[in-house]
Amino acid sequence: MQVRAQIATVFHLDKCLGCHTCSVVCKNIWTDRKGAEYMWWNNVETKPGTGYPVLWEDQDRYKGGWEEPNGELRLKSQTRSSSLFNIFHNPTLPSIDDYYEPWTYEYQKLTDAPASDDQPTARPISLITGKYMEIESGPNWDDDLAGSPLYASADPNWAALAPEQKKDLFAIERLVFFHLPRTCNHCLNPACVAACPSGALHKRAEDGIVLVDQDRCRGWRHCVAACPYKKAYFNWDTGKSEKCILCYPRVEVGEAPACFHSCPGRIRFVGVLLYDADSIHATAGTPRENLIERHRNIILDPSAPDVIRAAQASGVSADVIEAAQRSPVFKFVKQWRLALPLHIEFRTLPMLFYIPPLSPVVHGNDNDAGLFADIDAFRIPLRYLASLFAAGNEEPVRYSLRKQQAVRQLRRGVTTGDIDVERIAASLSAADCTPVEADDIFRLTNLSTASERFVIPPLHREAVTETAAAARTGQS
Repeated sequence: MQVRAQIATVFHLDKCLGCHTCSVVCKNIWTDRKGAEYMWWNNVETKPGTGYPVLWEDQDRYKGGWEEPNGELRLKSQTRSSSLFNIFHNPTLPSIDDYYEPWTYEYQKLTDAPASDDQPTARPISLITGKYMEIESGPNWDDDLAGSPLYASADPNWAALAPEQKKDLFAIERLVFFHLPRTCNHCLNPACVAACPSGALHKRAEDGIVLVDQDRCRGWRHCVAACPYKKAYFNWDTGKSEKCILCYPRVEVGEAPACFHSCPGRIRFVGVLLYDADSIHATAGTPRENLIERHRNIILDPSAPDVIRAAQASGVSADVIEAAQRSPVFKFVKQWRLALPLHIEFRTLPMLFYIPPLSPVVHGNDNDAGLFADIDAFRIPLRYLASLFAAGNEEPVRYSLRKQQAVRQLRRGVTTGDIDVERIAASLSAADCTPVEADDIFRLTNLSTASERFVIPPLHREAVTETAAAARTGQS
């Protein structure tokens, strides 16, 4: 067992405001420069909806991630022989129209226009060509409009719904949407790293953050094609690929990434996980129906004595192990089984997890004064959430929603007293949850301090540097 540490994250979708503060903060810090105007390392999508870039989830079109024909795990975007030809032409690469053509306005016209009876206008100008353009799309073009037929019906996950469910979602009294923030997942089995011919992409051994070496990058864009989440971007000005770096200069000094620190809804949690690196290939090649459980199983219990010994033998420091034992991500993903990966069927083993959102009910319910209906009556169909977070398997999503609902029932019983004790106990039992666990979930979700949401261990870069130097000189 080869134990490694991984900085991992959780987004609580039931708390997301859709305010885009995270996106704006990231844009101001990292991509506010020439060639990166269209890049949103952090973006917030509305679901159901088409996303950014358009239809990024459709891997029949984009060929991202991994596949396992005949039980052999391989990249969908290329083979050994096709990778050379893809340098010159790759038909699965998203175009600028799939993102959007960035623009500005002729603001000078508003101030310098001569006196006239007509109001001066500021026409949009392309930031790429410098020519006048018509604005046809943007980074969040379908923001808050996912309930409309135009955007919701184009969602690749829409196919999972039954005809009557699709019809219900368009009824005005049942219209519903939720927000889906996305960053790089810093996967355990990153397709972008495997696809890069120049070796410019690498996954740091000390914390698992995936980075691009700008000196080695040749701009061949294999990473853009291979990433199924489309979180690698091509800078048209520098001719290099770029991506989210999880604000590693902040992480290295114990600070949360900027998008995490700025989130008004406090939906974001970051911590360290310990995992078995020897199991990555077998886990990624697991049959689709078992992927969720195998993905969880690769994460190790940092309090188990055998894991601690193996981690120490692998060079994981004691304070990193201690941070893993306090990790909020471990609690949400492994201990409470609330958080799930986005599109696990892409087989990259993402390390960004989502707690699925609860939603209003379609019909009333006599139980609990109509406040807590059966999960199958939620406006957001369970089948749709399963398509997003569990490769179509409804049970992991149902488990998460049932436990969240049980916590809500318990808290309402505590604060208002209008739900009897027997009903709360039955709800907790059905959700595989104890009152103590429900209270812990409530406190970490709603009452936690920044130090409890962001448990970032010291990364000991000096030890990594010494190890690399020893390897270069041939020392053990």
